Amino acid sequence: MMIFPFILAQASYYYGNDYYAGMPGMYSSVTLVGGVILLLTMLVGGAVQMGLKNAFNRYAQEAAPLTGAEVARRMLRQNGLDDVQVISTAGRLTDHYNPMDRTVNLSESVYNEASVAAMAVAAHECGHAIQHARAYPWLGMRSSMVPMVNLGSRLGQIVLMVGLALLAAGSGTAVAWIGLGLYALTTLFALVTLPVEFDASRRALAWLEQSGLATRAMHGHAGTALRWAAMTYVAAALSSLAMLLYYALIIMSRASSNRE
Repeated sequence: MMIFPFILAQASYYYGNDYYAGMPGMYSSVTLVGGVILLLTMLVGGAVQMGLKNAFNRYAQEAAPLTGAEVARRMLRQNGLDDVQVISTAGRLTDHYNPMDRTVNLSESVYNEASVAAMAVAAHECGHAIQHARAYPWLGMRSSMVPMVNLGSRLGQIVLMVGLALLAAGSGTAVAWIGLGLYALTTLFALVTLPVEFDASRRALAWLEQSGLATRAMHGHAGTALRWAAMTYVAAALSSLAMLLYYALIIMSRASSNRE
């Protein structure tokens, strides 16, 4: 996402003061708004990451009756998903469910450790496997968007850069709007991801309560850890939406200047 301020800076460098000609007050206001947006999103993102790290570090020290791998296998089995494999993957917080090969991939610490944090993460990823098996509509929508989002994330930055350069030279807004439209696919993807993640956590916490694996305290701590994890997706979606609106304002402001 930080590529977009870089694009604007490059356009300003190559076209100098002409980029601001005709609308110093309006463009200065847009720039100020953009700076505030960047600062706020950085602060929110940093606070969420710190909260997530603190929660998982705290609950990684709290013992649970089973390892993350054992929790995952039991949850899958009790939901009739014996064909879904649970495997270990390298890295930290690299846990995910892969619908292509139907595998729950747990990071090494989650896979091997018997902690409340590992239990919560493992159950959450199994929640995604259950969503897949039950044809949860939001998960299906997100999966269908992946090819378009991959295309948009690659081309959107380039097209928007060209569009901003053309605007600075006094041309029309068509290319810039196309670039922004491609970028909007990533924002839409981030928004669609929210119900998918919240529902997976809901399924995880419901199963942990029903299974009897977690005491009341453990269940509460698992919920806290999963809420912090979900907030990272909320922060990402808000940041992407804010930047989308910011660049739309830039395009409209520059188009208004070109007409004067």
